[in-house]
Amino acid sequence: MANREAIRELQARLASRLQAARDEGLSVSWLAVRCGGRNFLFPLGQSGEIFPLGAVQPVPYSESWFRGVVNLRGGLYGVVDMAAFVDPGAERAAALAAERVVVTLNAALDVNCAILVDSLAGLRRADRFTAAMAPAADGPAYFGNLFTDADGQSWQEINLQTLSQLPRFLNITA
Repeated sequence: MANREAIRELQARLASRLQAARDEGLSVSWLAVRCGGRNFLFPLGQSGEIFPLGAVQPVPYSESWFRGVVNLRGGLYGVVDMAAFVDPGAERAAALAAERVVVTLNAALDVNCAILVDSLAGLRRADRFTAAMAPAADGPAYFGNLFTDADGQSWQEINLQTLSQLPRFLNITA
């Protein structure tokens, strides 16, 4: 129960910081998330709202990375496990932990999708990183730059708009 309250407090702080950044025109570029032991950056302009993970209804005969559908504020959203989508061969517990959250795609992308992540790591600006590398030529089309922070941690930028248009992402049937 304490974990849920901590998640709600973090979400409230992030929402207020995000609103302040929009109001003041601050240079906040990404929502930083962790999933499957990896660090990802979601562009704020392509990200939507953050919700605690609710009751996910499984969809039969769907891909293993597609966890099902969930009702968020009266809308039906498909839930994609980002870690399983990026690395389908990795071992991943199928159980959905109560501490996990989902980040919806921006409504402008016109895809009712929520990305399942293990935890939120806050907002990031470009000046928080010490190095940036262009995406690998053989990497997925939705991979943006790979950033390194002052602690030496790598952060992979995910272009949610490109991701949302990929046939593999849109076709959930197994």
